[in-house]
Amino acid sequence: MRQYVVTASEMKRCDANTTERYHMPSLLLMERAALATVEEILRICGSRPHRALVVAGCGNNGGDGLAVGRLLLLRGWQVACALLGSEEKCSRETAAQIDILRAYGAQIDSTIQESEYDVIVDAIFGVGLSRDAEGIYREAIEWINRSGAWVCSVDIPSGVSADTGGIMGCAVRADLTVTYGFRKLGQLLYPGAAQTGALVCRDIGIDERSFCGETPSWYTHIGSDSRVLPARRPDGNKGTFGKALVIAGSGRIAGAAMMAVKSVLRVGAGMVKAVTDVRNSAALQQFVPEAMLLTYGEEGLSENVVLAEAWALFLEELKEAETWADCILIGPGIGLGETAYELLRFCIRESMLPLVIDADGLNLLARDAALQKALADCGRQGRAIVLTPHLGEFARLYGCTAAQARAHLTEYPHSLSDRLQCVVVCKDARTVVVRHGEKTGYLNTTGNAGMATAGSGDVLAGMITGLLAQGMTGTDAASAGVYLHGIAGDLAASRRTQTAMTATDIIDCIGDAVAGQFAGATEEGR
Repeated sequence: MRQYVVTASEMKRCDANTTERYHMPSLLLMERAALATVEEILRICGSRPHRALVVAGCGNNGGDGLAVGRLLLLRGWQVACALLGSEEKCSRETAAQIDILRAYGAQIDSTIQESEYDVIVDAIFGVGLSRDAEGIYREAIEWINRSGAWVCSVDIPSGVSADTGGIMGCAVRADLTVTYGFRKLGQLLYPGAAQTGALVCRDIGIDERSFCGETPSWYTHIGSDSRVLPARRPDGNKGTFGKALVIAGSGRIAGAAMMAVKSVLRVGAGMVKAVTDVRNSAALQQFVPEAMLLTYGEEGLSENVVLAEAWALFLEELKEAETWADCILIGPGIGLGETAYELLRFCIRESMLPLVIDADGLNLLARDAALQKALADCGRQGRAIVLTPHLGEFARLYGCTAAQARAHLTEYPHSLSDRLQCVVVCKDARTVVVRHGEKTGYLNTTGNAGMATAGSGDVLAGMITGLLAQGMTGTDAASAGVYLHGIAGDLAASRRTQTAMTATDIIDCIGDAVAGQFAGATEEGR
């Protein structure tokens, strides 16, 4: 299911619209947030009373936490509360929660009382944190992390930037984070995602109407939803389900072509033709017997007259294949030589088919400003173009370091997409998909560290190409491909472990990942 992911300012605007335009009392929203959080705490910790500590700040996040403490107190828990900061500086809602707690006989301390706690409720900072945690706040966060108690963060772990996932000086390491309405970017982006623990998003009465027409910058897919896949015509045939031309592999690298080609078919494309060095023929035919082959000689381009004639004949066959195909993938394993460059030049300058460029194709493109301009011109004419760089390839295309690319994962891909007039799939622990001219991008949350293995990117490129061949737009094919690729990776890890899984294990799980989208009810919550 498609769900929005919001920044701090987007969530604040959403909250304000809910209370001001739709007249929903802020205290009622706070009470619902507290009830939802208590339900999640009890789901994990059980109904037996525990010893709990609520560490609260003066803002509304602190009010949420104090309300959680009151509800646990009413269930028989031993609850201690520590309010960090001056009570006079508390928000109106938090001051009201303090009054309610005191009416029930609870004591609220100004410092954390040293004791043994089973559960700590972290409610120091919410999504509005804009500077590093210092002083008593840093001391409290470090104490929580040393405590050894099970920690539930209210809305977001204190110290995590809601916009970037960056650590603001220091941050709580939560076992569970209960957030409200919409997931926040900082909960999903690393390193914040590692601090968040298990993330649960609960409905407290704020929905998309509270955006008031201002669409958030990001969305993700949660659970199962067959709508991420292209419709399958009951009267279709292998031709109507898409024909992909995959230009991949070189004399010394057959595996990249094999994995990309097989992945095209696994996501439902009807036909695929592999364009590769002749030395890869036997391996490809054995690994993907369904694929057709178009091969060029071992030497590729050459000054030898006979070989030059053979290359010219190959180019004529390539042009025929281009008229047959519905889309093209170029790059996996093609190398960086003159033959590879000529193949890339052909795909950009001699065709207007939807195009996916991956791996070596991206590195060749990064070297050639003229080809980049030609690519952008194609994009302006409406051609669907998808680039699939990992951080190193992205950095070469963009003109920055990989570290800078990671730090600006939600910004730089938009700039590159606008410059090259294409869809950019920037691959990292969290992969983003953006398209030129579109404000809202896709942030992927499926997948695992075991997918950082040779060939995984070739599988993804093939999956995106297979979806593109079936008529999906570049944006939809890219986001669906990334999402399904991550699910297949999660399935592979569950069967092989993250340590032992390989890219071919991911391919073997693509069918189950696709089948899972038709598995029934959509999972909305966790």
